[in-house]
Amino acid sequence: MEKKTARRTFIRNAGLTGLAVTLPIFNIISRPKLKDDILGHGKFQYKLHLNWGSLDPQKTPVKNCHEMVMDKKGRLLMITDEPKNNILIYDQSGKLLGTWGTEFTGGHGLTLSREGGEEFLFLCDPGAGRVVKTTLDGQKLMELPHPVQTGIYSADAPYRPTETAVAPNGDIYVADGYGSQFILQFNAKGEFIRKFGGAGSGDDQFSTAHGVCIDDRNPNQITLLCTSRGHNSFKRFTLDGRYISTLFLPGAFVCRPVIKGKTLYSGVCWSRLRYLEQTPNSGFVTILNEKDQVISNPGGSAPEYRDGQLQLMVQATPVFKHCHDVCVDQDENLYICQWNAGQTYPVKLERV
Repeated sequence: MEKKTARRTFIRNAGLTGLAVTLPIFNIISRPKLKDDILGHGKFQYKLHLNWGSLDPQKTPVKNCHEMVMDKKGRLLMITDEPKNNILIYDQSGKLLGTWGTEFTGGHGLTLSREGGEEFLFLCDPGAGRVVKTTLDGQKLMELPHPVQTGIYSADAPYRPTETAVAPNGDIYVADGYGSQFILQFNAKGEFIRKFGGAGSGDDQFSTAHGVCIDDRNPNQITLLCTSRGHNSFKRFTLDGRYISTLFLPGAFVCRPVIKGKTLYSGVCWSRLRYLEQTPNSGFVTILNEKDQVISNPGGSAPEYRDGQLQLMVQATPVFKHCHDVCVDQDENLYICQWNAGQTYPVKLERV
């Protein structure tokens, strides 16, 4: 561990010498020399591998690289909305191990569920209004009921699910992020329990409830962390849907929250200024500690607190195009899936 830490420190210091971005965040920053670039701040800095997941688009095309998870074998499974191959399976060197799936034309959310010694996937297709549970090799096991067809929603309510999370007891939470902005809770058998949230500006309401995850960093208080992307926020709830608090991330249109150890990661699809300018390059990765403090923004401006208040965060280095998801491996390397990025493949950030 000491040797690994020393190596990270050496590489980080070397990279910082070459980076040293000191221009104001409102200025246009020239594209960096990517092969030498070190992104991030403090102890969470990374070397960029821009072509890590690149494949032959004629054989294995993608539209949007939406989300990625890692199984217990260390394989990286990614969902795309290209129905020729909805699921791409990589090893950690970026080699393609296999593909499957042809029916999810809006493939978006991908969640790994561990049940005993087995692993399963939950796939969300907002275009078709579907949430499906499968084996890792694509065998369909269950499809959750459509809330309009079962009377959970009124007949005219839109349902476009974007993400799921699975609680320790097996309950399934569905974020209707592109639809009616509710979080829907089902039991492990797919039976409806409750819904909460909905569109609005209230503390317990959402503006694009894009992501959801189980936050078990405090085993004495396991909670649900939900995205409210339009509010630049994550909102915390109890597992039975009672609002607790809001984590405001000014300027950051965050996607789903991802927890690894005591650290919280998220892709930022847009930063506030880039969103208003409607530029093609936007977004970054944001990283928070167990106290919910932002400690690094690879590709973004350095996090700054004044009198305990987090200041506006924006894209600072135009590397990423709409960071949609972050996958973290056993060495704390990051794999970044991007939306609306010219049908490009995921990139890797190597921890240094």
